[in-house]
Order: sequence, then C-alpha cells, then structure tokens
Amino acid sequence: MITKETIARINYLARKKKSIGLTPQEKKEQQQLRRQYIDSIKKQIVTNLDASGIPKKKHDANCSCGRKNKH
Repeated sequence: MITKETIARINYLARKKKSIGLTPQEKKEQQQLRRQYIDSIKKQIVTNLDASGIPKKKHDANCSCGRKNKH
C-alpha cells in the first residue's frame, strides 16, 4: 500500500533529481519507490475492473490486439 510518506519521498527525490541530482543509492531507491507505486496503481485498477462486472475479453489466434498470440 502506498502511504503519504511514500508519495512525499517520491516527490522529494524527483525535486532533488531536477535540482542537484541523486546519489546512486537515491537513484535505486527512486526506482524501487516508483515501481512500488505503479504496481499499487495497477492492482487498484484490476480490482476495480474485476468488481465492475465487465467480462474479460477472450482472445483467439486471429485476435487483432497486437500481442501476437502471447495471451
């Protein structure tokens, strides 16, 4: 779960990166926090879509979604 402190840290690192740059440790932390944030948002979207009752689309070999049968 993403907390206000996590978002504040993400924003702090973003501002610091623009102004004076980040240390290698801070760059790694920033990447980890961003990944955590993105994963959390994806999970929320999937949960909301599942709860909405919208059926998932079935794919077949002739699907035109562009995933080239990697379903």
